[in-house]
Amino acid sequence: MERFENLVRAEFAPKTTYLNTASTGLLPARSAAAMREALDRAAEGRPGDMFADVEASRAAYARLVGVPAARVATGASVATYCGLIAASLPEGAEVLTVDGDFSSLVNPFHMRPDLVVRAAPLERVADAVGPRTALVALSSVQSADGRLADLPAVREAARTHGARTLVDLSQSAGWLPHAADEDDFTVAVTYKWGLCPRGVAFLTVPEDPGALTPLFAGWCTGEDPWESCYGPVTELARSARRYDESPAVLSFTGARHALELIGELGADTVHAHDTALAERFRRGMEGLGHEPLPAPGSAVVSVPGLGRRQAALSRAGIEVSDRAGRLRAAFHVYNTAADVDRLLDELSAPAL
Repeated sequence: MERFENLVRAEFAPKTTYLNTASTGLLPARSAAAMREALDRAAEGRPGDMFADVEASRAAYARLVGVPAARVATGASVATYCGLIAASLPEGAEVLTVDGDFSSLVNPFHMRPDLVVRAAPLERVADAVGPRTALVALSSVQSADGRLADLPAVREAARTHGARTLVDLSQSAGWLPHAADEDDFTVAVTYKWGLCPRGVAFLTVPEDPGALTPLFAGWCTGEDPWESCYGPVTELARSARRYDESPAVLSFTGARHALELIGELGADTVHAHDTALAERFRRGMEGLGHEPLPAPGSAVVSVPGLGRRQAALSRAGIEVSDRAGRLRAAFHVYNTAADVDRLLDELSAPAL
């Protein structure tokens, strides 16, 4: 734990009580320094090989989710990759989603009117999988309130009915250990718990991606990108790189260092740290007479009726979110017990 604390102190010095990682994570000092240096080099006409940062980011993310780098594609958004998967489904295919899940995951399937898209409550998704279901698409952790999906039950139901799974890790990659090879597809943006700049997303695919066609393949998706600059790409990458979007290289310059930091901190240590703080806040809220939404084991806590306090908390230097009238607090590596207690102290005072 001492090593964890020393690493965190070296990388983060927030000027607020920042409890809003579920919206945006803080950038580590090493990432900010690398991006400043890259910007200076670009301005001076000596940008160097920033595609090396893309590959280092791919490898770091692959380690984080436990798959070979050859099964990881790099991009910029969850919606783009969900749209790609939606486009691969046959006419009339049924997609099962979760009530109120994040729109970037759900909406691309609704953009195809020839698909049958159903939604079920999170707690009943596994029971809702049926013989017509082709794909189950859900978030590992719900953005609005931090509830965790019962992924083992969903996977078992999907296998029973011959359906594939697509899991959005945007609210878990970086604090909740996940083995991506247990699902057919995973997607994630990493500017939240992965502590990366915006503009970095990942897709993991199975060894056999089926009918997943690289519809937006450009030159960088060629097996030899520098031989694929003109005319049709004659040979696509023999890996998930065939699904890459042309990268925002400066964002990946920051991402490689952030994802490597998560690896250095250790997934299990981060998980234990984050969830302990969340549990401290839950107990404190209950002591103040408030009942957080049930989300056992989550680093995100959502408290009904307190969303209206968000603006005043922000003025006091405490950053949280208001989601549908609920106060959402998210706890990550740079947070401490003192942060939790400060938020509890503010909430114990009457609202002005």
